[in-house]
Amino acid sequence: MKAPAIELPSDHPGVCDPVYLERRATIAAEALDLGPDDAPRSITYTQIEDNVWKTVSSALAHLHEDYAIDEYRRGAIAMSLPTDRVPQLAWVSDRLFDLTGWRVRAVPGLVPTPTFYGALADKTFLSTQYVRHPSVPFYTPEPDIIHELIGHVNALASPRLAALYEAAGRASRRATNDARLERFSRVFWFTLEFGVAIERGRLRTYGAGLLSSFGEIQGFRNAEIRPFDTEAMATFDYDITKFQEVLFGAASFDEVHAELGEFLAGFCADD
Repeated sequence: MKAPAIELPSDHPGVCDPVYLERRATIAAEALDLGPDDAPRSITYTQIEDNVWKTVSSALAHLHEDYAIDEYRRGAIAMSLPTDRVPQLAWVSDRLFDLTGWRVRAVPGLVPTPTFYGALADKTFLSTQYVRHPSVPFYTPEPDIIHELIGHVNALASPRLAALYEAAGRASRRATNDARLERFSRVFWFTLEFGVAIERGRLRTYGAGLLSSFGEIQGFRNAEIRPFDTEAMATFDYDITKFQEVLFGAASFDEVHAELGEFLAGFCADD
């Protein structure tokens, strides 16, 4: 397998690090020729990569006690990701399948948006395998395995959250043009990526983007919190390069489950 060329934006912490770029390419190559039913290949992670995982996962687990909703935390406990090393995706996939019937499939890097969303309809989560640059362990400008597993896979170990992800995948497949896909993507962003809800008297999160961000999870309560409204989300602009200044908060996760579930079930359903 020939390692693909890795191109990173100019502000990426690893853009001028040839060792990191080569490592990224090597890991990406392990997912290049996998079929949809092939298990992820094992990656021999370095001590540096394991240390980044250990540092970030330990810090986030502590923060989740105060900032994550209980439904996510139950999923994380059931998933029981290792804390001392980067977990192998094949093990993660088998564990997740036993819990909720979902699989994790390895991909070399970012995939087209419709491909990522569409896989959710088949109870398949597409995950990268590389680890963020060690110089800034608490920051990544792109999804890495820490974001994928701590943010999304822990959530998918919860049957209630997994059901929303599957419904989202099905809804995305009914988006027959770019405008509809954009509306869907915005709702996905403000819910399953950056959703918040009141629980036990405090604002907490169920969104993967917040759950996997050491910095933003500690600051999201300072954002402007607007009422949970999927129609408002569908037309609201956001900036992926900075902390979110506006979030949509629900009165409870039960409200999220009901309202988001209804939106997803009805999205383009009459077409």
